Amino acid sequence: MDKILSYIDSNIGSFTEQLKDFLRIPSISTNPDNRGDVRKCAQYVEERMKEVGLENVMIFDTPLHPIVFGEWLHAGGDKPTILIYGHYDVQPVDPIDLWTDPPFEPVIKDGKIFARGAVDDKGQVFLQLKSIEAHMKNNGALPVNVKFIVEGEEEIGSVNLEKFIIDHKDLLKCDYVVVSDTSMFGKGIPSICYGLRGLAYMQINVTGPNRDLHSGSYGGGVDNPINALAHIISKLKDDKGKILIDGFYDDVIDMTSEERDEYSKLPFDEIKYKEGLDIDEVFGEEGYSTLERVSARPTLDCNGIWGGFSGEGAKTVLPSKAGAKVSMRLVPNQHPEKIEKLFEKYVMKIAPKSVKVEVKSLHGGMGALTPLDSPAMKAAVSAMEMAYGARPLFTREGGSIPVVNVFQTILNAPTILLGFGLPDENPHSPDEHFDLENFHKGIKTCAHYLNELSKINMKNNGKN
Repeated sequence: MDKILSYIDSNIGSFTEQLKDFLRIPSISTNPDNRGDVRKCAQYVEERMKEVGLENVMIFDTPLHPIVFGEWLHAGGDKPTILIYGHYDVQPVDPIDLWTDPPFEPVIKDGKIFARGAVDDKGQVFLQLKSIEAHMKNNGALPVNVKFIVEGEEEIGSVNLEKFIIDHKDLLKCDYVVVSDTSMFGKGIPSICYGLRGLAYMQINVTGPNRDLHSGSYGGGVDNPINALAHIISKLKDDKGKILIDGFYDDVIDMTSEERDEYSKLPFDEIKYKEGLDIDEVFGEEGYSTLERVSARPTLDCNGIWGGFSGEGAKTVLPSKAGAKVSMRLVPNQHPEKIEKLFEKYVMKIAPKSVKVEVKSLHGGMGALTPLDSPAMKAAVSAMEMAYGARPLFTREGGSIPVVNVFQTILNAPTILLGFGLPDENPHSPDEHFDLENFHKGIKTCAHYLNELSKINMKNNGKN
């Protein structure tokens, strides 16, 4: 490993310059005007895969944006096969006037590289590629079998990825999946995310009279859809943060004592948390810490609400329609389809009979959990400790990466979330950036990780 680490140190400047080229490509997957740029970015990834020594590099077309694949499979059958996943598409840049510098002209300031996609996810894809290069340039081989897949639709829900995985199950067959698209707990605090929440996203439509009515003429005689909607929303949770939907918690697996002990080691400052949000008190489910509530417990939140008149001045209208969007973050073992049905049944039960109510499911996804004692997780802990000089802490992510569950169900492969971003790097906002120290140490971590994984003997049931 000494030669490999020395190579990374000696070439980190050129790696950073190459990353700039990657970041200059405006691969915005949501914008039809950027479709050519997205393909250009796929071709850039294809070239880099070949350059670092991957074989059988291919671009697969989908109904929308391409998927890029490469592999190196010469380590032998007793060595693990890992599938590295990432995405090369990026979020839109609006509002453009809030960027300090143009979003596709990378700038380095204060040890950070600023550009759209810097941390989400081009920078993290690139450091994985460079860890492969470091092994290939110095040893002419990799210590494990590697497959690499980089898609161009993550920012629009990976709409074609699940079908691709199903159709190419044999091509993608692996023992473990590695995803670098998450964050560490904080600057100088190495940590590994071992769990993600799922999602059930719903819409409630409430309809009253067949037209908007004068509130003076009809108020008191006709139910107001906004009032009815407010009644429904107020019955979804109690004043202690507990979700009141019948059966909602039936499949929830609580955190183990080991997990809660790991959480207690995280240096979370609740006073600074409140100050940063300009709030006087935190709020959430009774019996759990703030960190546990925002990442390891299920939630229910109203994300949007509409109805009636909201312009300047006064308009005494009793509206015909009102609506709301409601998201429920789910913990592993909660199935979105079941939660959607429970939500609809409960809303219809508590809805006033004086209005018509429709409940629609908009989007859903399963959560995921990787056991802390799995061989691949132990290898990740060792690799990060070697690169950062400190044992990483464990945390869960409050958000969702639905493809993780797809990998685990279709490929039957545990997923390790080996991310190097920081929580304040603005991944979907203006002035997105990536800490270059984490870029550097991330390459070293991934290089160590390949080596640590090679100690797992697959002929011995995947044990070290």
